[in-house]
Amino acid sequence: SDRADFTSERDDDLEGEDEDEDVPESFYDLTHEKLEETLSKGHGIDKRLETKIRRCFQQFLLKFRMEGQAEARYPDLIRKMAEEDQKHLDVHFGHLQQWSAQLALWIADYPLQILPLLNMTLLTEAARKFGTYRNLVASEETELRVAIHSFPVQEPIRELSTRHLSRLVSVQGVVTKRTKVFNEVKRLYLRCAKCNFLSPAFEVASDKDLKPGACIECQSKGPWKVDRQQTLYQNHQKITIQESPSTVQPGKMPRSKEVILTGDQVDTIRPGDDLRLTGVYRCLYDAATNARTCFPVFKTEIFSVHMHRKGDVKLMEITDDKQQQILELAKDPNIRERLISSMAPSIYGMRHVKTAIALSMMSGQQKITAGKHRIRGDINTLIVGDPGLAKSQFLKYVEQTFPRAVYTTGKGASAVGLTAAVTRDENGEWGLEGGAMVLADDGMCLIDEFDKMNDNDRTSLHEAMEQQTISVSKAGIVATLKARCAVVAVANPTEGRYDPQRTFAQNVNLTDPILSRFDILCVLRDEADPLQDTRLADHVICSHIRSHPDASAEDKLIKPKLQQRADHIEPIDQDLLKYYIIYARQNVFPKVGDIDKEKLANFYRDLRAESFRNGGQAMTARQIDSIVRLAEANARLELRQHVLAKDLDNAISVVLESFIQSQKHQVAEELRKKFSRFT
Repeated sequence: SDRADFTSERDDDLEGEDEDEDVPESFYDLTHEKLEETLSKGHGIDKRLETKIRRCFQQFLLKFRMEGQAEARYPDLIRKMAEEDQKHLDVHFGHLQQWSAQLALWIADYPLQILPLLNMTLLTEAARKFGTYRNLVASEETELRVAIHSFPVQEPIRELSTRHLSRLVSVQGVVTKRTKVFNEVKRLYLRCAKCNFLSPAFEVASDKDLKPGACIECQSKGPWKVDRQQTLYQNHQKITIQESPSTVQPGKMPRSKEVILTGDQVDTIRPGDDLRLTGVYRCLYDAATNARTCFPVFKTEIFSVHMHRKGDVKLMEITDDKQQQILELAKDPNIRERLISSMAPSIYGMRHVKTAIALSMMSGQQKITAGKHRIRGDINTLIVGDPGLAKSQFLKYVEQTFPRAVYTTGKGASAVGLTAAVTRDENGEWGLEGGAMVLADDGMCLIDEFDKMNDNDRTSLHEAMEQQTISVSKAGIVATLKARCAVVAVANPTEGRYDPQRTFAQNVNLTDPILSRFDILCVLRDEADPLQDTRLADHVICSHIRSHPDASAEDKLIKPKLQQRADHIEPIDQDLLKYYIIYARQNVFPKVGDIDKEKLANFYRDLRAESFRNGGQAMTARQIDSIVRLAEANARLELRQHVLAKDLDNAISVVLESFIQSQKHQVAEELRKKFSRFT
């Protein structure tokens, strides 16, 4: 019978509430147990082995210590789970292997049978210590979930086959689609339609038939009605995960697979997210496919156990050791110079571009004024220059380094591809799909070949770059999407090469409204300079020697002559740099207090007068906002919570350099002398 009496089971669960937590190892040692034989005969796990498995996992939660640590790891994580009122506990598969290799093997081979036992054990353990979870036990919920992650065997989606069925798998891919959230029946209560007697609960499973049998009270075999008050439901959502384009072999179409999300996993994933997913690969009987193919076929899907979203700044956790390293690094008096020289260290020179990218990555502080008007905190950068000056390489570097960055090219992106599109789903309903700027929310949007975009497509970026929202009014859908991202765009001059005798507007085919939305302009010119060219060639050759796949230890230590000098600034390790940026964005929120307002006002007044006299970059009130944002980003570089006078000076020098670079050659030199008092 499918009927189950849960109350007695719960009592068993909580029997150990007052027991001593220290249990001899022989009570939970699974080495000599034979689960395979029991399950191969079609029997379930017997009560004795079930208790042993649960006791083994309970002791793991209480006692497991990592190497070199005195404190047990998981009691702390369970407490954190209770504080944040979460419904799942992340458990590392490697830790289970160290604790009990047999249990880890069973989880990998028989997850459908073992994971419910672990979930029940976690609920019991959490309810013993925290009142929040005690209420869950009283309401007969089994909502707590053990999320196993870091499964060592990674499978490509296209290689999932029959040998993986009903086993734990780990796959990686990009989410392309997600459905609405549905309510799925988890535990069903029926009432007899004749005598209104409530039957015991039925556990609803997709692979089992529901046979209520006869009513206990009046012995009639139906009809039945569902008691909607007592019946338990759970959230249920489907997403489609597709192979990452970079992993697909040339000439092959990327494969996709449906993934089932339940409980607290629903709505945590958006289309476009890069996922590392651990789940159970299972098959379902699909009548529609069978009718179409006239052949008994089973449909396969992955039931999600744990999801890790790559590139989410908010989800990346910084360990105490890393935090210590970051704070030590911030004490270095030369930290700003080191951070700037660490940006794309394989590219020689280009200090202004590296400064712009470092400040864009750090970003300023968004503010909401008294009139509920929002001032953006993200810093937009435009890089214009001659061919062959590594402009696109800078974008690729940001994509690799920054946790959440979306890369697109102007020629391959349309207005809807960058902002939002209205599409029909398989049921014929209209839905919204976010473009590159929506997917880059809380990150950076990198646009290559910005000048090759159509003017109409470029106009759609106006709202996204200043108000940082995207409004859609199509097909009966009126919505506003958030696009809080910094834009780093790269463009080529109209004539192929930048002509210093012409104004910036003549060199670049971009309108004033879009140019005024960029905080920093960088103009790169390819000029012949024997000394610089010699150094550049030396830098490139050394980079080739170091980066060769078969490079020896000696080859990897080769440095260009410029880096061998005593005054050379040593760049920061790239892995630590990633964490430094994340830490700064998560924990440092600089305030603009007593800065020299008069200096800023005089600088803006003089620069605006020059702008109207000589042309170049258009100076508007937005540039005042830009200077404040850049000053905050400079404070963030040094992990300071307040803006100092030197931050304002650095911000002014960056804006001034942008303005001077956008001028004609003869005017630029005069301006440098005239504004030298501000830098």
